[in-house]
Amino acid sequence: MGSTYGKILNISIFGESHGPAVGVTIDNFPCGIEVDMDFIMQEMSRRAPSDAPSSTSRREKDIPQIVSGVKNGVTTGAPITILIENTNAKSGDYSPFATTPRPGHADFTANVRYSGHHDPNGGGHFSGRLTAPIVFAGALCKLALKRDNIKIGAHLLQVGDMFDDQFTQSILNESLLDELRTKNAPIINPLAETAIDKLVRDTAAKGDSIGGVVECAVLNAPAGLGSPIFDAVESRLSSFLFSIPAVRGVEFGAGFGVAFMSGSENNDEFYMDEGKIRTKTNNHGGALGGITTGMPILFRTAFKPTPSIFKTQNTVDLVQRCDATVTINGRHDPCIAFRAVPVCEAAAAIVLLDLYLEAYGYEKFR
Repeated sequence: MGSTYGKILNISIFGESHGPAVGVTIDNFPCGIEVDMDFIMQEMSRRAPSDAPSSTSRREKDIPQIVSGVKNGVTTGAPITILIENTNAKSGDYSPFATTPRPGHADFTANVRYSGHHDPNGGGHFSGRLTAPIVFAGALCKLALKRDNIKIGAHLLQVGDMFDDQFTQSILNESLLDELRTKNAPIINPLAETAIDKLVRDTAAKGDSIGGVVECAVLNAPAGLGSPIFDAVESRLSSFLFSIPAVRGVEFGAGFGVAFMSGSENNDEFYMDEGKIRTKTNNHGGALGGITTGMPILFRTAFKPTPSIFKTQNTVDLVQRCDATVTINGRHDPCIAFRAVPVCEAAAAIVLLDLYLEAYGYEKFR
């Protein structure tokens, strides 16, 4: 399995949804970084389910147990390993899916790829449960990037056909990202929050689910990170973002909107701003030629509807080799995108720290 990411900074995710624990090992992390557990637990709680209709009823404490790489609350430079126990699994809900794969899940492909030896309970190693250690790793990377004033934040831009306000240059700043981090629903516009809440409630009441889009911004990243061709900033970010379960699309800056523009509309003109080179617009999303420009890195990530729905669906019986139906019980989010907001931020933090170490080495963190 390809569960390790990074060029300089390496993170390895392990565990299954209904196994004893999930976790991560982080190698080549800078030494001397203070591990602010209050901040880390706040990040973990943002990913955890809430009492909102958008959340699953499965509750896990998600308290990371640090077993190596930290001494007296400071990183040592040795590999950092953490464990997060699974304490509220109900594996019996998943026993039928070993032979009748759920539509929209990895049950069928995992069965083929691993000859039936994979763990299907709760999705196993394919589960969104594996995003918990990603958020821990991302929180740690945020603490390192904070030394150079890099700020990362995101919000729920879209659920179904309901939209929040976009991260435009006129409103995007550090204060807004701080405010979004403390909100139960990471949505800028209160009217949009009300409309989205109603849409999710109505969808859940029908036993169905709905997709969404998370918009993420990285502020204060310097110009010059990344390189062509396969190590472009967009390539590195996309490869990680597409590793998050349920992600089906990623776009940067104006994204697919560039197809409707002329060159004069799409080109971001340069100007001097108190000695710094900026662009008047940010259609490029903070990168040109795969290299950061110093403008905010801006990207959007599309999440499919939760495939676990309470409607009876058509499938096949892998043993009898015939058509069948399947009904999914268990505990599931009617809209994954809500809890994906801190996961997208974590992905950005991990990729940015890896790019930072590649560009500057460890001197920035000493």
